[in-house]
Amino acid sequence: MTATRERFFLELEPPMEELRGKPHVVIVGGGFAGIKACKAFKGADVRVTLIDKRNFNLFQPLLYQVATGLVSRGDVATPLRQLVGAQRNVQVLLGEVSEIQTEAKQVVFNGKAMAYDHLILATGSGSSFFGHDDWRGIAPPMKILEHAEEIRRRLLMALEQAEQTPNGDERAFLQTVVVVGGGPTGCEMAGAINELMRRSMAKDFNQLDPGATRIMVVDPGDRLLKAMPEACSAAAAKELQAMGVELCFHSRVQSIVPGEVLITTPEGERTIKAANVFWTAGVRASHLGKKLAEATGCEVDRGGRVMVEPDFSIPNHPEIRVVGDLCSYKHTADGKPLPGMAGPAVQMGGWVAKDIRAQLEGRSHKPFAWFDFGSMAVLGRLGAVADLRGIKLAGLPAWVLWAVAHLAFMPDEENRLTLLVKWLWAILTRQRGSLLLTGMPSQHVGLEGGSAPFPMGLHSEPSIAEMDGTMGKAIENFREADNPPAPASAQPSS
Repeated sequence: MTATRERFFLELEPPMEELRGKPHVVIVGGGFAGIKACKAFKGADVRVTLIDKRNFNLFQPLLYQVATGLVSRGDVATPLRQLVGAQRNVQVLLGEVSEIQTEAKQVVFNGKAMAYDHLILATGSGSSFFGHDDWRGIAPPMKILEHAEEIRRRLLMALEQAEQTPNGDERAFLQTVVVVGGGPTGCEMAGAINELMRRSMAKDFNQLDPGATRIMVVDPGDRLLKAMPEACSAAAAKELQAMGVELCFHSRVQSIVPGEVLITTPEGERTIKAANVFWTAGVRASHLGKKLAEATGCEVDRGGRVMVEPDFSIPNHPEIRVVGDLCSYKHTADGKPLPGMAGPAVQMGGWVAKDIRAQLEGRSHKPFAWFDFGSMAVLGRLGAVADLRGIKLAGLPAWVLWAVAHLAFMPDEENRLTLLVKWLWAILTRQRGSLLLTGMPSQHVGLEGGSAPFPMGLHSEPSIAEMDGTMGKAIENFREADNPPAPASAQPSS
């Protein structure tokens, strides 16, 4: 009785009455792959339900620009209903899938059950701290919008605190940032933070010396951008070092406490004093992959990605497709899984939707073939590296290519125009228009209530008047290291 009542609420009210008895495709996840799949069903004689725990699509490749104040949240996030809600056969629902009932062909979310004829899982990935989740509150990752805004808040708080700190060593400490991970995200973060702290903020803070800024990239490998050719890695390292970024290779993080990172290097252990530490080193697949494996017995790899068939289905369940960062697709010419980037995700989502349409319409469909557009990373205001199908570029030409590619992948036309204007303004003036310091309850006079989940930190109620927990503890640890307590033998006797 309960299941019938729940299903009545969801299933007997299709977007249009004429779709009531049509095949039902449920898409879980409104990222690159999910949105592309939705759009590929436009005009098809099917019902499409898109479920996501957020009501917007996030253009994740530009999160680092939100983190460093170049653009705002609205420039990289677009409401799902604005993107696909106008399609006659699409219904968008807010919720998180908690269970997949494969025998009944149902997904459960928000306590409700929804039946499907075809299921597309495109829930993406999150951050992995390799078993050290206690570091998460000290070294924020950058996978969701709140992470980017938290990083921006911490950067600005450190500069605000340094502006009113008379001690030069403490100011230098507050101007030190460690980025863990030398992949594209780490390189882009390091370059953007360097530009923010050495250039954009130089004229805004009277007491700070831009030359005292230290940005460090820590990576266990022997070069940056390991997925790109060595020539691109060398060009990226040269560009970042010319900007003043320090590179620490063959270095593994052993511990992180507020204000301090302990790493091991070939020369031994090394302690880095830094007010801010940001994590870009690890990726894990969405937890939905594990739930699918438990329900069906399908395989997942070490990162939690679902091992899929050539058509992105899983064994014994052709009605279930897994795409984007959630899948491990090894049916390639070299046997290597497709990279977790926007390009492959878009191609996967579009192909799977077209394959389902072809099945329903009794047509054949060509096998999936990934077109590799190449890879790229932006490093500074006008610097980037790119590998375009064997053509290697660096500097301004690579930056132009990077800008064009990102604008092309941006799903919302209005955001494309906004981003272009903001990029050009930043190039001409070095000014950033999204440097508001928000997220602290004490800024709201008379506001009483529970704490929000962000900012992340050690203190439950961050405050402007009282330095928030992680930053305050970092400064406290730094001061104690400079002024250790006297040994017990040196204490005066009573």
